[in-house]
Parts: sequence; structure tokens; C-alpha cells
Amino acid sequence: MEPWVCDGEMRGWFRHSKRVGCLSRRVGWLKRSKESENVVSAEEVDLTELRAGESGTVVRIAGGPGLVRRLEALGIKPGVEVTKVAGQMLHGPVAFRVGSSQYAIGYGMARKVIVRR
Repeated sequence: MEPWVCDGEMRGWFRHSKRVGCLSRRVGWLKRSKESENVVSAEEVDLTELRAGESGTVVRIAGGPGLVRRLEALGIKPGVEVTKVAGQMLHGPVAFRVGSSQYAIGYGMARKVIVRR
């Protein structure tokens, strides 16, 4: 168990002070919200699961505001069609085409782009 999560024992006054409080409820909620954020239907997959040459329409971006802003700057937003150009094995970069432009992003970012085939 992580040291900042309350497991019912007092491990230091600063971790259980009134200002900070017990973080177990907050951390549990955060983990549940992150897991439910990536639940997709059978037709919806992330960008890494498309094969090279396969196209899909972006449904949503399952990331924070910084990631959404960065991807929108590349032209990736809900409703846009993307075509996967190439992907590396073992979590390498993913290359894709939006319109006439071609981009490559990291595996972690590509996992958060949810597309409909």
C-alpha cells in the first residue's frame, strides 16, 4: 500500500492532520474514475489497437486538459477521422495521418485516443 494512503493506522500526525485528512477515500475515488474513463464499447478501440492503414473516427480523448489541448493542436478532436500509418511493437511510437498531415505520438498518448472503426 502506498505510504500516503490511510490504511487505518496512524503513521504520523502530519498524514492525519485536519488540514490533509485521510486520503484513502480520495485516492480510491481517483483510481475508480480513471478505470471507468477507459471503458469502451466493442466498436470503440484506442488508437494503438488499429492496424496500419485502418481508419477510425475519434470519439473522445480519455485524458486531462493538457493532453486534450496538445492533441487538439495536432488536429485530433472528436469527430475527426484518423488513419494509422504505423505502430511499433512493445509500446513504441504510433504514426497516424489526419487529413494530409502525418504525426507520431507516444504509446501512452495514443492509448488515450478512443476511435470508432
